[in-house]
Amino acid sequence: MTPEEIGQRLVALLAPVEATASVSGGQRYARATVDVPVASWRDAVRAARDDAELHGDYFDWLSAVDELAEGFDVVVHLWSTRHRHGLLLRTRVPRETPVVASIVDLFPGAAWHERETYEMFGVSFDGHGELRPLLLPPEFEGHPLRKEFVLASRVAKPWPGAKEPGESEAGGGRRPMRPPGVPAPGEWGNA
Repeated sequence: MTPEEIGQRLVALLAPVEATASVSGGQRYARATVDVPVASWRDAVRAARDDAELHGDYFDWLSAVDELAEGFDVVVHLWSTRHRHGLLLRTRVPRETPVVASIVDLFPGAAWHERETYEMFGVSFDGHGELRPLLLPPEFEGHPLRKEFVLASRVAKPWPGAKEPGESEAGGGRRPMRPPGVPAPGEWGNA
């Protein structure tokens, strides 16, 4: 099946749900991408897994993308070991109440990914049961992969990477730029 056919197949399986199919990537990396309403998230994952033509039996990964005012896109990648094709499923949750149904009962391997997404983005997975800290210390506050999260270490000391293009050891060159996520001096802390 082509990526277009894969996407259309899932859209047909979910009817009358308003799902939208597209293709991401290109050439041999092209993947069917299907956007589904948050209320249909689990049904879409189950349909992709259980349908004989799609057979998305291998859970690859799950994460989120911060789309700022639009909310968070929760994305899962499934792979068919029988048909050797992939499928991206995506749903958008609102920023004010970032909650989506857990898929751990469909794919137990999703447990770690849902915990990480909860910790890093603040997206909650209803029915998960164990959304506890995974990578960050217990006293950590905030969600570091949200775009508004201030990267305090970049404020406290300069970025240790290579110099910006045009800068030289003798000075001059371009005006230094703040890395993404770093507020202007005086806007945060003792900068």
